[in-house]
Amino acid sequence: MSADNGKTSVKLSLPLEYQQDLFSELRSEDSLILLARGLGLLRVVTNLLHSYDVVGNNLIVLVGADERENGWIGEALAEHATTSRSPLARGLSQVSTDMMSVGTREKMYAQGGIFSITSRILVVDLLSRLLNPEMITGLIILHSERIVATSIEAFIIRVYRQLNKGGFLKAFSDNPEAFTTGFAPLATMMRNLFLRKPSLWPRFHVTVAKSLEGRKKAEVIELEVPLTDSMRDIQNAILECVEVSISELRKAGTGLELDDWTLDSALHRSFDVIIRRQLDPMWHRVSYRTRQIVNDLTVLRSILHALLTYDAVSFNKYLDTILTAHQPPSGSTRLNQSPWLFLDAANTIFTTAKRRVYTGTSNDADAPGATRALPDSLRPVLEEQPKWALLADILEEIERDVYFNPTVRDDSNGTILVMCSDQRTCAQIREYLQTIHVGQEASNEEEGKENAVDEYETEIQASATFMMRRKLRGYLNWKKDFARVSASLFEENKKALEGYIDQRGATNTRGRAPPNKRRRVRGGSAAGAGNNRPVPGSLQIAEDKAIQVAGLMAEIQPAEEDSLQKNDIVVDALDDMEEYYELYEMNDLLVVHPYDGDMDEHVLEEIRPRYIIMYEPDAAFIRRVEVYRSSHGDRNVRVYFMYYSGSVEEQRYLSAVRREKDAFTRLIKEKGNMAVTLTLDGKGPDDPQEQFLRTVNTRIAGGGRLAATAEPPRVVVDVREFRSSLPSLLHGRSMVVVPCMLTVGDYVLSPTICVERKSVRDLISSFKNGRLFNQAETMLQHYKHPMLLIEFEQNKSFTLDTFADHTTTIVAAANTSDLQSHIVLLTLAFPRLKVIWSSSPYQTAEIFEGLKKNQEEPDPIQAVQIGLNAGEDPNDQSFNQTPQDMLRAVPGITGKNMSRIILEVRNVSEVSNLEEDELDVMVGKEAGRQVYRFFNRSVFED
Repeated sequence: MSADNGKTSVKLSLPLEYQQDLFSELRSEDSLILLARGLGLLRVVTNLLHSYDVVGNNLIVLVGADERENGWIGEALAEHATTSRSPLARGLSQVSTDMMSVGTREKMYAQGGIFSITSRILVVDLLSRLLNPEMITGLIILHSERIVATSIEAFIIRVYRQLNKGGFLKAFSDNPEAFTTGFAPLATMMRNLFLRKPSLWPRFHVTVAKSLEGRKKAEVIELEVPLTDSMRDIQNAILECVEVSISELRKAGTGLELDDWTLDSALHRSFDVIIRRQLDPMWHRVSYRTRQIVNDLTVLRSILHALLTYDAVSFNKYLDTILTAHQPPSGSTRLNQSPWLFLDAANTIFTTAKRRVYTGTSNDADAPGATRALPDSLRPVLEEQPKWALLADILEEIERDVYFNPTVRDDSNGTILVMCSDQRTCAQIREYLQTIHVGQEASNEEEGKENAVDEYETEIQASATFMMRRKLRGYLNWKKDFARVSASLFEENKKALEGYIDQRGATNTRGRAPPNKRRRVRGGSAAGAGNNRPVPGSLQIAEDKAIQVAGLMAEIQPAEEDSLQKNDIVVDALDDMEEYYELYEMNDLLVVHPYDGDMDEHVLEEIRPRYIIMYEPDAAFIRRVEVYRSSHGDRNVRVYFMYYSGSVEEQRYLSAVRREKDAFTRLIKEKGNMAVTLTLDGKGPDDPQEQFLRTVNTRIAGGGRLAATAEPPRVVVDVREFRSSLPSLLHGRSMVVVPCMLTVGDYVLSPTICVERKSVRDLISSFKNGRLFNQAETMLQHYKHPMLLIEFEQNKSFTLDTFADHTTTIVAAANTSDLQSHIVLLTLAFPRLKVIWSSSPYQTAEIFEGLKKNQEEPDPIQAVQIGLNAGEDPNDQSFNQTPQDMLRAVPGITGKNMSRIILEVRNVSEVSNLEEDELDVMVGKEAGRQVYRFFNRSVFED
């Protein structure tokens, strides 16, 4: 299809110079665009798509866009089509299996347009020629930093480039840090994308700086908020725990490069993920203590984030859950508490966090006689977050500015936009602003009437009293329920452990003396010792403080003005919507919104705020405000930039800016020294002699004979297997991959060889629900050589011990041996079933290539029909396997009655809400009772 639109007038919305230069570059040649965060990547993409959409005879495929980006791009293309008044523009069409069938997709592809297709559906349509790659005008790849050699997106690009040499290919990314890890990362990415030219656009680019640093700069007010003494003590204690944990990892002798394992790098959001990725190849050789420290780093980083974002009561509640989660379970003979809990800094964290909520003799609860304190020994402290008072000051300043300067003539609304890091912080700010006057009224009643300035100061000082007292009441009630739930789960764990030990005792008594004749051994009878183990410390303390907590609860009972406040509305039925429905006045609106990537640009354009309060720092949003202000000369913006001085929040922001700058600097250097790749068609050598040699079978051992075939080897692959990287690797070995909906097996290598592929996690779940035995039985019925492939992940340890790394009890520690025993039982039950062990998908592709030698090619039609009932259509089979796996794990659900549930119930949520009599009709009385009890059991019951 032609992409020539030289005679078509196109109206674009690219007001800045760097955006126009970037668009011109994209229209002229294929390239990888690396743009700094916040500089409007999606705006450039939508204008580029619109330039092809107005022609009307193009077929453009968009890969890598998520649901929100599809909504943004679709809405932007509709606006562009209306502005350009182009009758040929069609907008964006989304393609997924949930929305349309194979026939519908084929008709849509024939008509042309712009399609956003999920990667798994696109690769299947390309391989099955439902979408002919030669008919595609071009391919646009978003989030190209996610593409690796084994990814499904790289598979799509390879298939596209093999059959389409003239279509364009453009890739985009706004994450430069991902292109700086490994050896020659930019060159490797360009090779995966089949591109030659990278285009780098950092914030310090000359054109970008010129566009954003002109006369249309936003007014920015930077506000440093000091931490309270308690918050600073907790932060220093957490950092000390992190530093000790990193030093312990250094002492572990893992043999890895540890230069980057520093306290500064620990502030990076993916530091714990990076450490785990480095340790994955040797995870089975790493000691239990090292594994525990790696997990502790994740916990400590979450505590550090919660300190600056949670209120004092919620933070103390979060610490309670962490402390309980780290208690040793019943019957455990190993002291498996995390090492950081034994540091003095850990004691500082927990005691200081509690003093921020309430104080009294309870802080010395471990001392003798502390539990006999007087009922009035606890008093609420309820320390407020320092940013709350400053937020109230800013809103008061904005109100005064609006009052004294009411006639500001510009295109902005008087809306106040408050930006936060997540939804939880947004809810916290909304609750604070809604209850800010309750504290002021209560304080005015107590202190009497004063002048206006004093009233304002009193309002700010006591603004969060109502909210914090309500949170403290909820925390004390939660703690009682939490103790009940923990005790119930504790007893269940103990019963399971006793049953397991009894079972082992019954099976291992052969050759031993009777129980009453055995000699007592020191350290024996772990179960007996576990029966006398006390309740975990947190639960014991909560029980001992019942009198104190009752006194504290009585002190913070709701006052008269508190009872007049409305409760939070979680779900509104909208019954009386017509009576109360009205539009908000934009000048009186205060919007609290979380940072949401490129969607923030849409928020700014829709709201057009005059005042922006950045409750937490975000470098990308600062640039979006710069782009917004520079793009609209008639809109004035004032930005309040808040951050905790001397905190990890400030350090994290500065390090993020520095990392991005360093990443672009490295990429610029690599681009200057990068070799040019000349072979970009996705194919290997085109010499006819070499093509012939690839099809010659030279294996003559065992009575074989030399043979040559004109067609390359073929493999029939189940469409659900395209979530893995194996089909891509098979295609890379010059095999023809035929996607089909298979009922029996995952891969058909020949008319007699069928392979069921299982990752280790899938293998465990298949053994639990019994599905693997059914699959093995059906393969034995229809194929002469059925095989079970157990495939491990690339760059991870080739051992089953990895999947028991979180074990802390005797029952969980037996998971590995239990899996091995299941495999033995499977081979005993099906002697003809061959088991193949593969350390990675690369080795699996090599194994498949060896298995296909001297074998006939499989027939895809016959492979699809095997296992189907008479007259059954393979297209009617469900693609979604995850809900079926969830149902198989429910007690009472079997393979026979599950099909009835799938036909009559839409999803798992509806199954959980069915009544017992409704389940009886579907699955039978006994099975229905088991399913109903499973979904309706209370965690409070024993």
